[in-house]
Amino acid sequence: MSAQMQAPEVQFAPLLADWLDAVLQVEQRAYDHPWNRTNFMDALHSGYQAQVLVADSHLLGYFVAMKGVDEVHLLNITVAPEFQGQGWARIMLDALTLWARGQNAQWLWLEVRVSNTRAMQVYESHGYRRVGQRKQYYPAANGQREDAVVMSLRLL
Repeated sequence: MSAQMQAPEVQFAPLLADWLDAVLQVEQRAYDHPWNRTNFMDALHSGYQAQVLVADSHLLGYFVAMKGVDEVHLLNITVAPEFQGQGWARIMLDALTLWARGQNAQWLWLEVRVSNTRAMQVYESHGYRRVGQRKQYYPAANGQREDAVVMSLRLL
């Protein structure tokens, strides 16, 4: 007799203050220049779309996006390092796209470090196009700055 394995329940939930410690731990592990508590609190107080992706109380990832008049700007999307490469970023991008369409947005925008080729490949496979570059946009090692690639996705 074999016990049947049950797949974990995966769900989105609002990124509320209750999740903030776990989010900050993931953020610290995922990035050399992570967002801090104030960045997340400002986003929450501003009413930005902020979601966590959770499986059996494990934080898989999260995203924060800001709605404009006819566009949505993705500010942060992160998959916990131990869950990277499993397709969770694509699921979060799908959820963001559905939400943005529900907000009647015509465009999704984001910036990504020029060195983050893996993320750019994920975005491009999702339909995003490179449309520009922001010089010295991100903080980098030793007080330096790194350029950002601007990407967009037309939603209409």
